[in-house]
Amino acid sequence: MKEARLGEFEEIILLLVGILEEQAYSLRIAEEFESQTGKSVSIGATHSTLDRLSKKGFLTSEIGKPTALRGGRRKRIYTISASGQKALIASRELRTSLWSQYPALTKFTFQV
Repeated sequence: MKEARLGEFEEIILLLVGILEEQAYSLRIAEEFESQTGKSVSIGATHSTLDRLSKKGFLTSEIGKPTALRGGRRKRIYTISASGQKALIASRELRTSLWSQYPALTKFTFQV
């Protein structure tokens, strides 16, 4: 059985793939990570995480069409698989459950 749990960085990368949809290629994912988190990430870390998520069965990918902007090179576009969706849901449910059990936070109501 493949690993079903997600690390925090893996979870964020997987979520970004879902957010970016047809623009979910490694450089764009890394840029969006930096934009969303305010933290820098290397393209190597992004590539290795995308590869790891693919090996876990959470992502699929296909090579896009060549573009003039990239000198005729093609991008690998990532998509979340059904098992990736399940892993995200399980991760969200676990975190929500844990947050709801944290006594110090259950006393307060936060307004966004």
